[in-house]
Amino acid sequence: MRTHYLALMLCAGTLLASAALADTGSPFYGDPPDENHPWAVHDRNRPQPPLVAPGTPSTQQQPGKPPSDAIILFDGTAASLDKWEADKPGHEPTKWIVKDGAFQCVPGSGYVRTKEQFGDCQLHIEWAAPGKPEGESQGRGNSGVFLEGLMEIQVLDNYNNPTYADGFAASVYGINPPMANALRPPGEYQVYDITFRRPVYKDGKVLDPGHVTVFLNGVCVQECTALEGPGGHMRRSHAGPFPAAGPLKLQDHGNPVRYRNIWYRPLPPRSVEGGTDGALSPEATIAKRKQIAATVRDDAARLQGTNQLLRYAESLVYEKDPATMQKVETMAADYVTNVKQLTGEKLSAKKDEVRRIAGAFGYLTRWKILPADFAPKAELDKLIKQQGWDKR
Repeated sequence: MRTHYLALMLCAGTLLASAALADTGSPFYGDPPDENHPWAVHDRNRPQPPLVAPGTPSTQQQPGKPPSDAIILFDGTAASLDKWEADKPGHEPTKWIVKDGAFQCVPGSGYVRTKEQFGDCQLHIEWAAPGKPEGESQGRGNSGVFLEGLMEIQVLDNYNNPTYADGFAASVYGINPPMANALRPPGEYQVYDITFRRPVYKDGKVLDPGHVTVFLNGVCVQECTALEGPGGHMRRSHAGPFPAAGPLKLQDHGNPVRYRNIWYRPLPPRSVEGGTDGALSPEATIAKRKQIAATVRDDAARLQGTNQLLRYAESLVYEKDPATMQKVETMAADYVTNVKQLTGEKLSAKKDEVRRIAGAFGYLTRWKILPADFAPKAELDKLIKQQGWDKR
């Protein structure tokens, strides 16, 4: 999962070249990085979100189209069986069947699991209980969706069929009932959209307890439900770590429940796992700020003139590198000297540029990135006032 996500980020998240940065925001604008946030507010250096073409919704007659970055686990074809196996030692082929575009449980054949293993994800799965209801409570249209092969989101025909609350369809089985019963009649497809974040522990301490959110037929029925272990039948489970990845399992509970349109999207790592969105530890923030600063400096080295000056100055927002600070001071002093030698139309033509550079220096001194008595700023402010460029 992590490899797939990082590949996307490398394509979409590489810092943009200076020519394109103007289209994504202005530097020296929002609050700068701090001890827990490596990015400035409205930071133009922050990676752009990857492009994803959205899918289409399903109908009862036809499964919808997954989004463009989805990893397909079952698409209605017999070829999809190659992605599944019996939940037994030895990687045996499953005895579940593909019938009318659905992946159908053969009662008595046992659980089925994906060969692929994954962790944090957005999971989409559609299921249908038999159209002719038989049995009651847990005996009617029973199956289950097991994330990482551990935690069960219950599958059950609860249409006019009550059961214990924490065993209802869309419950986190044995832990938390759904907030609503939004089931369609038996025989019709029910749609689960699930986001899953596994618990994360380090050295026996919880960094993130994990949670699951479930939409049933478009209705939110679990909202960030904390994970109290994997749940289970009759016995209470307790909070603890989950593996980094595991298979998706579907349960054989003795009913010929059908599944279709099964796909997932890996979710990016959280800050506690090395992600750089959200509040980070001071150590992680410093490391990321150093990385951003180095990338901006590398970009600056390819530029010339005022673009180079401003880009080097921009890198100081992330790291006060002494060598870069000296470059900025020297380049800024040279710029001021050259501008002060201009007169008439040549000086007037520099109005916007001078104001832009003075504004950048103002930002950097305001946030104590450059010293308050930074001489080039004072000289440019004086020139701007003399020329009346400070009046709007």
